[in-house]
Amino acid sequence: MRSFRLADLALLILSSQLLSLPIAGAFELEAQSVPSGPGSHPQDARYLVHDDDVLGISFALSPELNQTVTVQPDGYISLTSVGTVPVRGLSIPQVVAVVSAAYKGVLHNPIVDVSLAQYQHPFFVVLGQVLKPGQYNIREDITISEALAYAGGLMPTAKTQLLLYRRDNDRWVEVKKVNLKTVLNGKRVEEDLQLKPGDMIFVPEKFITNVRKYIPYSIGAYLDASKNSF
Repeated sequence: MRSFRLADLALLILSSQLLSLPIAGAFELEAQSVPSGPGSHPQDARYLVHDDDVLGISFALSPELNQTVTVQPDGYISLTSVGTVPVRGLSIPQVVAVVSAAYKGVLHNPIVDVSLAQYQHPFFVVLGQVLKPGQYNIREDITISEALAYAGGLMPTAKTQLLLYRRDNDRWVEVKKVNLKTVLNGKRVEEDLQLKPGDMIFVPEKFITNVRKYIPYSIGAYLDASKNSF
């Protein structure tokens, strides 16, 4: 099965626009890791662990079990003496709970601390008819309209009907249609969604009358990211 990263999806969209060919089928996205050094951690309670994150695990009463582990592609980490446990998608407090539970058969009331040594900085991507398309780090809560401002705003050739590609889980990607003009006029402001890590906004050109060529299936539908037909 071919695997598509966010950059691959961007290339597919832009190529489809240039060649006027529809994008069909489903795809798989892989978020690109942006490692950060120690001392610059995101808020532990909000950050969700990703593949390739590096975690420091320490035991207050059993320092001989202290270890540094990397989240594997399957979302598991390998722990000394107890084997593997799943941590992908968990917050740091939840990882502490999982590790503590794993060691209850080895230690009596284990006191565990988990820290992020390297992590994937959350990001969003804006493509299409904006002044500064690209990938941007999420440093605070941000909505679609605010993200477009980060990307320099819309070009004169931009259509105000946007597409938001959002991963729902490891298998499914959802496509949402957003009418920016309606939002900015104070109507249907609920469409100005708060972005989540990995979201991608695509702004088509005005001359494109049918945005469905950029949507493998119907608006609002979930795409099976475990398959593709390319």
